[in-house]
Parts: sequence; structure tokens; C-alpha cells
Amino acid sequence: MSNSDIFTGEVIGTAVLILLGGGVCAAVTLKHSKARNAGWLAITFGWGFAVLTAAYLAGGVSGAHLNPAVTVGLAIEGGTEWGDVPLYLASQLLGAMIGAALVWITYYGQFQAHLTDPEILTAQPAEEGMVDRKTEPAAGPVLGIFSTGPEIRHTVQNLATEIIATAVLVLAILTQGLNAEGEGLGILGALITSFVVVGIGLSLGGPTGYAINPVRDLGPRIVHSVLPLPNKGGSDWGYAWIPVVGPLIGGALAGGLYELAFA
Repeated sequence: MSNSDIFTGEVIGTAVLILLGGGVCAAVTLKHSKARNAGWLAITFGWGFAVLTAAYLAGGVSGAHLNPAVTVGLAIEGGTEWGDVPLYLASQLLGAMIGAALVWITYYGQFQAHLTDPEILTAQPAEEGMVDRKTEPAAGPVLGIFSTGPEIRHTVQNLATEIIATAVLVLAILTQGLNAEGEGLGILGALITSFVVVGIGLSLGGPTGYAINPVRDLGPRIVHSVLPLPNKGGSDWGYAWIPVVGPLIGGALAGGLYELAFA
């Protein structure tokens, strides 16, 4: 696999992942969206379909990692060269930022209407403001479209939740095809992974919003911080390290567990 294949596949695949995943969050959140208030089931299945679409698009080009935690797990397992890891990670981050910008473009009118609506601006949930106001503005009313945030801020619990959820995802990916005589599952693996993502969202997503992917959170959070959104509030950088570090630890643990138990 060439460097250009890795770059092209991961940028396009991750951009589509975030476009569709962030898109369902925007659809459910923003005023004047036809899907507003569709709920958690819509979000979890939307993200599952986002993974499915992106994986089918990029699978034949770059292997469709689309997630640094997956890349790290595969490197530990031996399926990816460590020398390729930096290119995978940089491509994924760029793709995530492109995808987040495309969500903004797609829902531009809804963002403007939502963020200038007095009812929205005066009805911020208390938990969205639970940051240190001395150092950072409170998280704004559309940050959840771009990145994740905890329902209860507890560093150890939030970090553990992301580690556990990501370990489940990466271990499920690494063990695909073990009962298929070593031949793997091919394109069927993308479908299985998408169902795993839905399952993680339904079962483990409640505490933190299940980032389970460092660039899924970091790339869009960067975009949120620079977009010219009116009344957007802060980007909650005090929490931002958890959905980056937690999934990386989870991916590494899954790779190690695979080597110990399944290799």
C-alpha cells in the first residue's frame, strides 16, 4: 500500500465519516432541521451508517482505518507497519476537519438560525456550562454537533468509559474473520463494524457521547473553534484530552489483548 493510497483513502473516508456522523448530530440538534429531536437512536444508527459508508469507500484504498485507535491497535497486532502510523493519523485528522467543515456548509442556514434564536441562547443546559469560566468560556449550544462531552464531569470515569468503549470496538475489528480460516471477512467486515459502533453507542455512549476515535473529536473541535459561528461559546478544551487519550489507550489495550488471547 503506497503513501498516496493511505493519504487518499484515509482523508476521503474520514471526511465522509464525520460528514455523515456530524450530520446526524446537526440534524437532531438544530432548529429548523426536519429531524430535530429525533433522539439518541437516530444518532447511534446515523453514526453506524456513517462508519459503514466510509469503510466501503476507503476499504479498498487504505484499509479504512478512519480512526487512530484502530491504527494503533493494528500496529500492535502487526497488521500495520509502525512507519505508516504517522501518515495514517495525519490523514485521518485532516479528513475529520474537512468533514466537520462540510457539516457546517450543509447546515449553514440552520446554524445561523439556531445560534441567533433567543430561546436557544437562554436555555443552555447547566452541564454544558460546567467548565472553569475563569479560563475558558462555557461550551456553546452547538459544540455537541462537532465533538463529545460528558453528562457528568468525572475525569477518571470519563477516561475509563472511552477506554472501555474503544477497546470493544478495536478488539471486534481485530478478531474479525478468526472463524473464517484466516481469510478475513472482506467487505462484510465493514457491515459488522458498523453494527458494533451502533451497539457501543446504545450501550456505552450515555456517559460521554462515545468518541471512540481521537480525530472524530479533535478535528471537529478544532473546526468549531475557528468557524465564524455567532454566539458559539467555547470549545471546552479542558475536556478535549479525554476523547483523544482514552481511545488511544483503548486501542492499544485491544491490540495487546488480541496478541495475548487470540494471536
